[in-house]
Amino acid sequence: MSGEETRKPKIIIDDDWKSRAQAEKEQLQQQAEAKQKQPPKAPTQDKPSSSPSDPQASVPPPPASFSFLVSSLATQALATMGQIPGEDGKPVLQLDYAKHFIDTLDVLEAKTKGNLTPEESAMLTNVLHELRLLFVTVGK
Repeated sequence: MSGEETRKPKIIIDDDWKSRAQAEKEQLQQQAEAKQKQPPKAPTQDKPSSSPSDPQASVPPPPASFSFLVSSLATQALATMGQIPGEDGKPVLQLDYAKHFIDTLDVLEAKTKGNLTPEESAMLTNVLHELRLLFVTVGK
C-alpha cells in the first residue's frame, strides 16, 4: 500500500452549517416548550377516541365535494366488481351491489343535470361510462 491510500480523508467542517443547525435546534426547543405551556385540549364527543398507534388518527377527513361523492361511489362499485381486494386480500365479486352503486351514480347524474360545472359533468359521465364497461366485462 502506498502512503496515499492509508491517509485518512480530511474532514472539512462548515461553520455556517453548524450555526444553522444550532439555530434550528433552539427553535425546535422553543416550540416544544410552547406546546408544554398550552393547556391540554378537552376531548370532544364528535371525534371517536383512537389509539396513538393508529396512523389515520390525526388525518382529517377530506372536504365534502361533488367529486369526492362521485369518487366514493365509484370506489364502492369497483370494490364490488372485484377490482379492489377485500380485507382478506382477495377480490370480492358482488355484481348486484356493483349495479346498485352504478345506478346510484346514474340517479345522481339525472338529478343534477344542468346544475354541475362542465368539469363535474364530464367527470360523472366518464366515471359512469368506465364503470358500465367494466360491469359488462366482469359480468361475462
